[in-house]
Amino acid sequence: MNIELILSRSGSVVVRIENLIRAAKHSIDAALYRFNQQRLVEGLAAAARRGVRVRVVLDRNKYEESRATRELFAVGTVPFRLLYGRQGPGSKMHHKFAIFDGHTALTGSYNWTIESEEQNFESLLILANADEIALYQNEFESLWAEAVPPAE
Repeated sequence: MNIELILSRSGSVVVRIENLIRAAKHSIDAALYRFNQQRLVEGLAAAARRGVRVRVVLDRNKYEESRATRELFAVGTVPFRLLYGRQGPGSKMHHKFAIFDGHTALTGSYNWTIESEEQNFESLLILANADEIALYQNEFESLWAEAVPPAE
């Protein structure tokens, strides 16, 4: 089993995620509870422009609460959908994972936010085990199928 652990105490997590985004050739799928990190949305947009299929599922509650998130995604360069948790409004789509090209996944406490990068103690696991990645991919496909685009 291949696992890499990154702790925010020891350095930038966003740089490691940016490197994974830049290295992606075919697909990036991410399910994220919170997202307000401009560097990462710009990286996803650049990946989409170079032909990588990018899909993001965001928690609907946090999206509606966060003007910064809405502004980042308003440009329309990163395909995304919104989803509540299992019990609808008020429950959370609390995932924090991403899959790159179907062979690398990341997960952990790290939200893709400025606060996670600059203020919090956070962790990120990078996985390269095919069985685990298949589980994450199946979960993402289910989330994407259930999620809806934002209201116009």
